[in-house]
Amino acid sequence: MIEVKVKDAALREATMQDMDAFLGVFINATKEAIGGELNAENMQQLSVAQITLLAYDILHEEVMDGGFVQLIYNGYGGFIFDNPFAKVLRDWGLRDLAKMLFAVRKLYKEYGAKIQRECSDDEFMAMFEQFPEFDDYDDEFVENEENWTEAVARYVDEHIEEFVVIEE
Repeated sequence: MIEVKVKDAALREATMQDMDAFLGVFINATKEAIGGELNAENMQQLSVAQITLLAYDILHEEVMDGGFVQLIYNGYGGFIFDNPFAKVLRDWGLRDLAKMLFAVRKLYKEYGAKIQRECSDDEFMAMFEQFPEFDDYDDEFVENEENWTEAVARYVDEHIEEFVVIEE
């Protein structure tokens, strides 16, 4: 296992800012410990909690930027929907998010191959109209993002030892 380390001072500073800054300390330290990007090799060196946090970061960034169609198009569908990510989130207390992800998983199974195909920018932009089934889920994520991110931050705060080692 990779030992992910954060400085106590950095954690204290982030705590005084907001939940995004707080989570950012953990996410950035984990990414740094694995060389910048999660892959099949370094994933083996992380805990389930650390992988789940990185998965939430990917989910958050992709859906807030371009919705579930973008997340799937960019190749994260399998990582988010074919792994126990939603089940772990449910265990973390994010039942509504987990329930939504199980619903979106059905759409991913139905449309994922069509969305992931190589295409031009115009064809990609057209996908948002071709797959309106994702729209309500995109909206639900955006509407609940702050509460869900807060719940993730609360879980991390209550289980810091699952994520990092704090150094002076």
